[in-house]
Amino acid sequence: MDAARTAARPSVLSLNINSRSALHAAYMPFIKNGGLFIPTPKAYSPGDEVFMLLQLMDDPAKLAVKGKVVWITPANAQNGKTQGVGVQFAADEGGQAAKIKIEQVLGGALGANRPTHTL
Repeated sequence: MDAARTAARPSVLSLNINSRSALHAAYMPFIKNGGLFIPTPKAYSPGDEVFMLLQLMDDPAKLAVKGKVVWITPANAQNGKTQGVGVQFAADEGGQAAKIKIEQVLGGALGANRPTHTL
């Protein structure tokens, strides 16, 4: 395997969200196709491709979702924000399935004015 192919392989992020409040804090409905904030100490750059294995609450099924990093919250960010990355879902079947599932789980909480890890 050459170095260029290895570097192009997306990073895999596994995320298990156990509560509606945690999902609300991580979900980004304002990004085209939806997205999630993922806490991680790993260094990423905007535009990096990632592959997420997402488990929501008690659902044993994991959603496989491709995405790309659209913003970074660095370590020691202002206001004590958690270090991590904002990942936009890909405009494919997996991304749409994740967006629909998350919005079904959140329901009316989508419009709530509670603090989140996002903007």
